[in-house]
Amino acid sequence: MSAPARIGGFAESEVNHVLELACRGVGLDAANAVLLRGHTNAVLRLSSAPVVVKIARRGSSLADVQRTVQLVAWLTGLGFPTVPLHPVEQPVVVDGHPVTFWTYLPQPDRPVSAEQIADPLRALHQLPHPPFELRPLDTVGAIRRSLAVITALPLEDLQYLSARLDHLEKELAELRFALPQAVLQGDPQHRNALHHGDDAVLCDWDTATFGDPETDLVTIEIHCRRFGYGPAHYAAFARAYGFDVTAWEGYSVLRDLREMRMITTNAKRAAPGSATLTEVARRVDGLRQGDHGLRWQIL
Repeated sequence: MSAPARIGGFAESEVNHVLELACRGVGLDAANAVLLRGHTNAVLRLSSAPVVVKIARRGSSLADVQRTVQLVAWLTGLGFPTVPLHPVEQPVVVDGHPVTFWTYLPQPDRPVSAEQIADPLRALHQLPHPPFELRPLDTVGAIRRSLAVITALPLEDLQYLSARLDHLEKELAELRFALPQAVLQGDPQHRNALHHGDDAVLCDWDTATFGDPETDLVTIEIHCRRFGYGPAHYAAFARAYGFDVTAWEGYSVLRDLREMRMITTNAKRAAPGSATLTEVARRVDGLRQGDHGLRWQIL
């Protein structure tokens, strides 16, 4: 008997159950919903209304989801280019799954370019501190928490990553940042922005923090370099944003930390024998070899 299908880290039947109850609770019809994405969360577009439903894993922090809703409501009030929330009381919690509802924006058959992300990201970094608590950036702490729960990687890989993190933490403490601290999107990239007319809007605010903008900028650079968009794609972004993080003296430290976070975040969810684990192991081997040009597969 084949294993039940899984979406966003949980069973497809569970997704359908949560979707039905959550939609019913806010007066929406879940019939014939279409899966858009199924990785950390399950993201579905309703057929009955221009609404996207995002279902978080059971046990996800309700406070974090509430903070995301609060942040997006604040951004929308400022006229910031973000995907708006659907106007219902949210989040809704169904069987331990926090659920949020968003306005559906039809998309052309092409990703948002890095250059298009530059204007909204620069605008974000110029906003005042929001009038509510926003988590401080803590890349080292996030990597340590992931390393503590990874079970699928060999011990020698975990020891290598831990020692690498210790070294990078010391280098991070000595950095002098060039840009003032700001609201960070946390994971700005081609899949976390959407077309809206001739412009782009940011989306997926789950990892938003307050900290050094160089971290957001190095994330864009990594996605251009590691996922096949190429150096010209990143160069266009840097020109449009007005700051090239690769020319900043602390670039290599933030690059290595951000890549470690991407690797360890996927590693803690990787099952033995899975394609995800194979890709994670390949990335770790690339780090050992100092191969900064190794093309990564999207997970």
